[in-house]
Amino acid sequence: MDSTIRSIPRAWQAALVDTLIITAAYLVTLLLLPFTGIPRNTGDVLSVTAMCAIMITSLYLFKVYQRIWSRTSGHSIKVLVAAVGMATVAAIIAELIFRPRLLSPNSIIMAHILALFGIVAVRYRSRLLSGFRWRWRAIWRNEFPTQPTRVLIIGAGESGQTLALRLKHHSHDTAYHVVGFVDDDREKQNKIIEGCTILGTRADIARLVQEQRIDLIVVAIHTLAGADFRDILARCESTPARIKVAPDLFRLMDDHTHGAPLRDVQPEDLLGRSVIARHEAVDLSPVKDKSILITGAAGSIGSELSRQIMDYCPHQVVLLDNNESGLHDLQMELQAKHPTLTIVPILADITHKAALRAVFSSYRPQVIFHAAAYKHVPMLQYHPLEAIRVNLIGTLNVAELAKRFDVERFVLISTDKAVRPSSVMGASKRACELLLHALAHSGQRRTRFTAVRFGNVLNSRGSVVPTFERQIAAGGPVTVTDPEMTRYFMSIPEAVNLIIHAACLTQGDDIFILQMGEVVRIVELAERMIRLHGLRPYQDIQIAFTGIRPGEKMHEELFTSDEKPESTLHPGIIKLNTWDDDFAAADFLDHVYLMADDETLSSAASVVLERLLDLIDGRAESRVGVSLSLKTELIEG
Repeated sequence: MDSTIRSIPRAWQAALVDTLIITAAYLVTLLLLPFTGIPRNTGDVLSVTAMCAIMITSLYLFKVYQRIWSRTSGHSIKVLVAAVGMATVAAIIAELIFRPRLLSPNSIIMAHILALFGIVAVRYRSRLLSGFRWRWRAIWRNEFPTQPTRVLIIGAGESGQTLALRLKHHSHDTAYHVVGFVDDDREKQNKIIEGCTILGTRADIARLVQEQRIDLIVVAIHTLAGADFRDILARCESTPARIKVAPDLFRLMDDHTHGAPLRDVQPEDLLGRSVIARHEAVDLSPVKDKSILITGAAGSIGSELSRQIMDYCPHQVVLLDNNESGLHDLQMELQAKHPTLTIVPILADITHKAALRAVFSSYRPQVIFHAAAYKHVPMLQYHPLEAIRVNLIGTLNVAELAKRFDVERFVLISTDKAVRPSSVMGASKRACELLLHALAHSGQRRTRFTAVRFGNVLNSRGSVVPTFERQIAAGGPVTVTDPEMTRYFMSIPEAVNLIIHAACLTQGDDIFILQMGEVVRIVELAERMIRLHGLRPYQDIQIAFTGIRPGEKMHEELFTSDEKPESTLHPGIIKLNTWDDDFAAADFLDHVYLMADDETLSSAASVVLERLLDLIDGRAESRVGVSLSLKTELIEG
């Protein structure tokens, strides 16, 4: 019997149940109303049958049988009401025209009201039974259900509406009660969405949390600027409520992933959640259908470059790195996602010119993203010769081969630490920028050399964010160099997206800087991360100030006062006019070749550092600002 029922389509099963409900409603009505009774002849039976047919037809036309009612919100009752209302009007008209004897308009209306109650009860039976069960336990067993988590949603747009529906009807592990919304749009105030009222603006968050006994605040806006998000977060942090973020539903759909309805606030949220997309004003053809070489491909920037460049239909992508495990993992990841693309992993070191020459000869790259470098400031202060060997000489090797093999575009990943450098790492990167300028002015200029300069990226290797996470997990203390230290931050995906656009914008021999947004105090970032873990700074987790490490600056800058920033087609990219007309490219290259000599690199560190600082500070580049005191500090340190 059960198998027979299961073989019947669900729509037919539902229609059969509805027919029984409607028939029962008419029988009850005919028994209760005066001057009527149970149908006794064929004509009476046909009248009731016709009424059932009209009702079922109306329900079908309103697509009642196409809905999954166990996954439908309570607001869909209006569909049932509309269908029954339409059937009522049609039934009254039909009865008056064809058989005005057994069923009066009053009896039809009453029967349809009873039928409506039955139809609604069948479709929402699980919720009705659930409510009955907990009330039964509460009355007879004193077992009361766990109080649901009271939720306040920030953002009454599509994301907020979808989240409210999901929390109300699709959360199986935790019971949520959505109290209402907060939205800064004045026109939305006091309106109702998914049965919940928009209670106020962000200024009302603290009051609403107290008045409505809010347990959880959820941010459901995905286009907030960093300043706005930090302002909202500060208001939320002043309350005892927990804070979560709703993932971007449409991004999840694009990524073909499935996530939880809520997630913790992440450090990237503090910067603003910029959409990573192609800018329509920039011609991206220079990187499409090309042979791409990415050095340092297994690093933080290089790996994200490798992922994003796949979306530009490359002819082939050559991934070069000396990190064997990282390179293997990246190649496996990319090949799984892009099985039709040619991905070539090359285990090599940029300081080995013979190995590089073989790569260029075999794969003939057309665009190079040079991300390979040593980058940790304190470490390179202790090992300055390695900074020069890898950062400067390695860049010389790749850039010279790019020019020899007529590579179309060469993009150096530079850093804000190259501006008035106070560290060996920054000085080596400034020397790389000048090296590209010198190569652009020596011999034929087929290759377009450019550098892209930006600040810190979140969650890169050595970034403060994963360091703080580890320290918080260990119970502290969180170490901050100085309470006044500031840095620019950007998410890795956003930085890489802008690097690719800058590669397309370059005309050669230029430096681009990325719009890094607002400066962030490191201690405030540490305090906020502690609070986001539900802990209190300086009480549950201590913050220890360790002092500035060798080579570090108190405040970073993206360009000097002498460098002239100009806007570009992309609002997130700025071009610098930074070169002097009297720059002696040949002399500069001679100095670099001298430093690349094995005998020079084997000299004392003080000698090599003296030459590096002369390279970037002398001649026409004195405005870079490496002071004599810094020079002495580096050499003696």
